[in-house]
Parts: sequence; structure tokens; C-alpha cells
Amino acid sequence: MRTRWLLCVATLLCLITSTVIRAEPATPAPQPPGILVIGDSLSAEYGLRRGSGWVNLLSDRLAQEKFNFRVNNASISGDTTSGGKSRLPAALEQHQPGIVIIELGSNDALRGLSLDMTRDNLTDMIAMAQNAGSKVVLVGMQIPPNYGRQYTEAFKNLFTELAEAHDTALVPFLLDGIAADRQMFQPDGIHPNEDAQPVLAENVWGALKPLLAKTSVQ
Repeated sequence: MRTRWLLCVATLLCLITSTVIRAEPATPAPQPPGILVIGDSLSAEYGLRRGSGWVNLLSDRLAQEKFNFRVNNASISGDTTSGGKSRLPAALEQHQPGIVIIELGSNDALRGLSLDMTRDNLTDMIAMAQNAGSKVVLVGMQIPPNYGRQYTEAFKNLFTELAEAHDTALVPFLLDGIAADRQMFQPDGIHPNEDAQPVLAENVWGALKPLLAKTSVQ
């Protein structure tokens, strides 16, 4: 009897083991689509409390309006379009975003770099993102008139021209609504302060929102 009992137990264990081996692995839950922000100090919370910048406020707005998106901020203070171009492939591979927000170019202009170079770098970044299947929001900037009227106008128009040529969404001017208000800037007169961040987030939201419903879950 004991031998027969042991055989029954062994058979039962074999059946259980076989069932476990043949069981289909659980299907992972689909990840919410991602939004990748690649920018400079204006997006990297330079001089601000952590979590108070416009990128974080944008993430809060997505949650409030029931848009299930994850936001990854790959912005670095002082970055140029050349730096963004070199960093973007790895960021696309890591985050696989459905939408890429490009906020770069200001440091190019402040350093007096060639507009042709800035245009080429932004063009390449747009192409990289679109080739990866991402929609693009291009964030426009402007510079003070002391850089010369021709350069200032050309820089301002650059973002509109690129958005039209490559069919991207456009924020015409990130600092729209605060640029002339000294109270909205930090002591350096360049970087918006915490009070200005909701305005920046609203400016980006206007261009971003139409893309959200068109971006699928991965």
C-alpha cells in the first residue's frame, strides 16, 4: 500500500509540474505612451524648486485631464541643438516615446552660432523622432533685439519654417505672455521663475493636446 501511495504522489507531482511548464506566460500590461522632453535650462528647472517646472506641471495636467501618458524629461541646462542631436538617439531607444517635445536653440543663439547649423540640427532631430514613430512638438523661442534685426528675425522664423516643412506641432514662443514682464524672471533676467511656469505649461499644452488622442498605447 505504501508503495502504491508513493507512486500516486509522484504521478500527481509530475502532472502539476507539467501543467506549470506548459502554462502560458502572463501577458505584460501595455505601457502608457510616453512623452519625451529634450531641452535646455528652460525645461530642466534651472533655479527652481524640484517639481515646480513646466514639464512637471504638464505631467500633472495630463493626469488631471485623464490622459494616461508617462513624461520623461531629458533636458540639460546649457544644452545646444548639437548636444540634443547627439543625445536624442539614446533617449529614443530608452524611452520609446509616442511624442517628442524639442525645446532647444536658445543657447545656440546666445552664443552667436550659425543659424544654418541650428536649422540642420533641429531638422535632424525631427527626422530622428519621426523615423522612430514619434510625433513632434517643436518649441519656438526668440532672442533680444540687441543681436541684430536680421539675426533676431531669422531665428524667430526658423521654428515656424521647420514646423511647416516637416509637419510638426508648434509652440510659436515658449515665453509668450511673460517675456515682457520682469517680475516673471529670476534675478538673471533670463530664466523664468516659478510663477511663470504655469504660463509656459499652458503654452506647450495648446500644441500638445491635439496630438494626445492620436498617440496609441505601446
